[in-house]
Amino acid sequence: MAELDTSSGGGHKKGPGVKKGKKLSTRVDLTPMVDLGFLLITFFIFTTTMSQPTAMKLFLPKDVDKPEEQNKVKASAVLTIMLGKNDQVYYYEGDDPTKVQGSNFKAIRDVILDKKRRTDPKDFVVVLKPTVDATYKNTVNILDEMTIDAVKRFALVDISPDEYKIVQATEQANGIK
Repeated sequence: MAELDTSSGGGHKKGPGVKKGKKLSTRVDLTPMVDLGFLLITFFIFTTTMSQPTAMKLFLPKDVDKPEEQNKVKASAVLTIMLGKNDQVYYYEGDDPTKVQGSNFKAIRDVILDKKRRTDPKDFVVVLKPTVDATYKNTVNILDEMTIDAVKRFALVDISPDEYKIVQATEQANGIK
């Protein structure tokens, strides 16, 4: 608030020999400005801490004494999904990569749910293998698909050279460039 200093003495006399009135000085009170500053600081502190980054929770397997027993699963309960180029998805059940089948992201959900329904829930595992031709977007989409389909056990691993050759041969046979 602004305040006027009116502490000069005397009334309004006019005429010769009368001293001129003092100039009135203004004084600005900055207390409300400080209050406003603290309110703005408080507002920005509260609004910035409310937005938390979103991240996917990963549950890693427990360590075991023998490394060869670390990732033992039943071959019949495994679904391997390989990500190719042009949003193509290739999959096979069990441990025989020669029985690979092609699909896309729209149809892979049905494949996952069908395999999940036919398999004991405690044994069901999905192995995800992106190729060097797969995009980051496709990898994130397949991880999201695991969350949507409520797949509890899945692993993101590197593709073997033999599997990559099979994917390339399948893509060439289907005319995917």
